[in-house]
Amino acid sequence: MRRPFGIETQPPEVSWDARVWSDLGTPPSDDHHRGGGDGGPERRDRLPIPNAQLGLWIFLGTVTMLFAGFTSAYLVRQAGPDWQPLPRPPILWVNTSALLASSVLLEIGRRRPLALRRWVLGATLLGVLFLFGQLLAWRALRAQGIYLPTNPHSSFFYILTGVHGAHVVGGVIALLSVLALAWRDGSGERVLRRLALCAVYWHFVGGLWLYLLVVLFVA
Repeated sequence: MRRPFGIETQPPEVSWDARVWSDLGTPPSDDHHRGGGDGGPERRDRLPIPNAQLGLWIFLGTVTMLFAGFTSAYLVRQAGPDWQPLPRPPILWVNTSALLASSVLLEIGRRRPLALRRWVLGATLLGVLFLFGQLLAWRALRAQGIYLPTNPHSSFFYILTGVHGAHVVGGVIALLSVLALAWRDGSGERVLRRLALCAVYWHFVGGLWLYLLVVLFVA
């Protein structure tokens, strides 16, 4: 670049970290360049983990503690003299397959943004199928005269599967919100971020279901 009086200057060199922050849409603070500082307001506002992701992990930790408490009560109550074995409705295996397959479809959708809506819709329908299958499992037990207060084992089965089903309902609602956003905005970055959060939650719900099967029928 040539300026008056024949003096040539070079454009200022942009550091690598400044380019990275620019790509992320957040400029580096002065503390970042100095390598220190007291962590002013701007630095504190930028958490290393997005607020939505942090909130999700806190929620999942709370749900984990909830079911850990249920498990402790289950194992203690299992030693009682009135504990009776519970038959396994065959529909449970169909439900399990549907829930696991829905997780697979979500992962495919994440990796194929152009066909995202189709895969997320398939995962959502499988989630609804799982919920319908759980109702059929309850119906099968009631047909055998097994109700919530019949014995401690049946009580835990209805309570644990009911609470888990409520979390599946929440996941289905979240997937529907992703679908609505995808139909409106396509497969943009905002949709992919929301889908990533939903996928984490959905995989957690699927893993939790496998854990409950082990607790209810194997432990």
